[in-house]
Amino acid sequence: MIKLIRRKNFFIISTLILVSCNLPDNQTRGDVGAELTAAASAVNAQLTQNAQSQVTATITSSPILIATNTSIPSTAVLPTSNCNAGQFIDDITVPDGTIISPGDNFTKTWRLKNIGTCTWTSSYAVVFTSGSSMGGPAAQALSGNVNPGQTVDISVNLTAPGSNGTYTGNYKLRDSGGVLFTNNFYVQIKVQGGGGDGGGGAIFAVTSVTYDTGTFNEGGYTNCPIVTAHITANGEGDVDYHWTRSDGASAPVESVHFNSAGTKNVTTKWYIGSVWAGGDPEWQGIYIDSPNHQDFGHENINACSTP
Repeated sequence: MIKLIRRKNFFIISTLILVSCNLPDNQTRGDVGAELTAAASAVNAQLTQNAQSQVTATITSSPILIATNTSIPSTAVLPTSNCNAGQFIDDITVPDGTIISPGDNFTKTWRLKNIGTCTWTSSYAVVFTSGSSMGGPAAQALSGNVNPGQTVDISVNLTAPGSNGTYTGNYKLRDSGGVLFTNNFYVQIKVQGGGGDGGGGAIFAVTSVTYDTGTFNEGGYTNCPIVTAHITANGEGDVDYHWTRSDGASAPVESVHFNSAGTKNVTTKWYIGSVWAGGDPEWQGIYIDSPNHQDFGHENINACSTP
């Protein structure tokens, strides 16, 4: 029994010795842990370096673009020169359709404005370009300088043709280099009759316009003004006219025919209440568009009595 116990103890001790020989000591475990820690650190460092490298590359390759208000210049559209540019302002004399007797001399005057950037000098000229020259000059120099923004009255002396009809002459400005301006201006007249004392050869025209004022009641408005114009002409013909009034409004052009010398009456109404009437007297009048091109005054009126 004692031998058996000893053998068992020997076997156990031998086994323990063998096992202990195969187990690593503390230093070995420490070295392995250090190596694992170093490897893990190296991996983390590499991952961090790669992540940083990727972030830097993203920022570098994809910059943020910020919009600005700076326009992109275009070479396709280029400014044009506006050195020589003129604008017609008004007919100072002989408006369109003025009736002139055959062979009569007259002076046509235009008002023009220099809307360019160059000064018009005495080397600039007004030149006839087309139509009827009416005995006028082919070219006429300007009398002085016209600076940008200034206006000038330009006149030419003309003679009405010998035959009845409508005549138009077209003109342009020309610079010192012989280049014509783009825009033109013109004179237009009507040649009629051969003079006289109002007989068959007289120029047809309106000789006078007089006015009468009355009132009317309508739609609750009372004592509203009604104006009658008495238009007198010296012979047979058609008269074109329109009403004018103090608020600046103009009525459409209307016509009246004369079979012979005499007077024709035309009327107009104005529903003007005291609420619209200004401090100054209100009025209505007649403008003869043809044949005279003439304002024949006006008649003062009173406002309606409104409900």
